Amino acid sequence: MKVVCETERLVIRQFDLNDTDFVIRLLNEESFIRYIADKKVRTQEDAINYLQHGPIASYEKYGFGLNLVYLKSTGTPIGMCGVLKRDELEYPDLGYAFLAEFVGKGYASEAAEKTLNVTMDTCSLKTVFAVTLPDNLRSNALLKNVGFSFKDTMELYGALNNRYEFHK
Repeated sequence: MKVVCETERLVIRQFDLNDTDFVIRLLNEESFIRYIADKKVRTQEDAINYLQHGPIASYEKYGFGLNLVYLKSTGTPIGMCGVLKRDELEYPDLGYAFLAEFVGKGYASEAAEKTLNVTMDTCSLKTVFAVTLPDNLRSNALLKNVGFSFKDTMELYGALNNRYEFHK
């Protein structure tokens, strides 16, 4: 279990195969399916496959990926946050998702800002994108608050998305 970074309230660490129950829960949240996608992760086997071919493969290939975010005080997993590389985008992009009961408490901004800066420094990244649906008001506001600038709109996975850019 590799810790990527910590904040005052959070620990952000790489996913491992012991995180399947949490992955199933998070990826089936209404907001995850609405604003990100239905990844069709319903079983332990689905979650293992998702982790092996998603975050874990990304760590091995790029040195970064989506990470588990948990509360430092209790060890409770609350979301995921990280930088990932998609073939459809020129630069790596920031991704995050949190369980509904932990939204609106500043955790996503805290995790996004720290993870973004640590990953960019560690992996020598100069530019990172972020994409989100125009009607995902919380996500659009978060990106602006952590220093992203709106670049344009683009089609991604059949939907129009706002594309943001962050430079170091």
